[in-house]
Amino acid sequence: MLTDPLGSTLPTWIDAVDASQLPGLTGFALHLLRDLDAVTAGLTVDWSSGSIEGAVNRIKKIKRQLYGRAGFELLRKMILLQ
Repeated sequence: MLTDPLGSTLPTWIDAVDASQLPGLTGFALHLLRDLDAVTAGLTVDWSSGSIEGAVNRIKKIKRQLYGRAGFELLRKMILLQ
């Protein structure tokens, strides 16, 4: 499913997993039904927000490292230098 992203096959996959009765996988598949349109779009469109999420994660990591040690100016410099 993820190696060849075709969102149109997702409902068929969910039905197959539901029929398999595997507890962990069945629960995961049924939770996908809660927001089926978003999951289908995620498996269909070519663009991704992964690079933005990576940048935000990097900034949060730096902020956690500096917590209680310095002010905004040092945080700003650390973000710009890394």
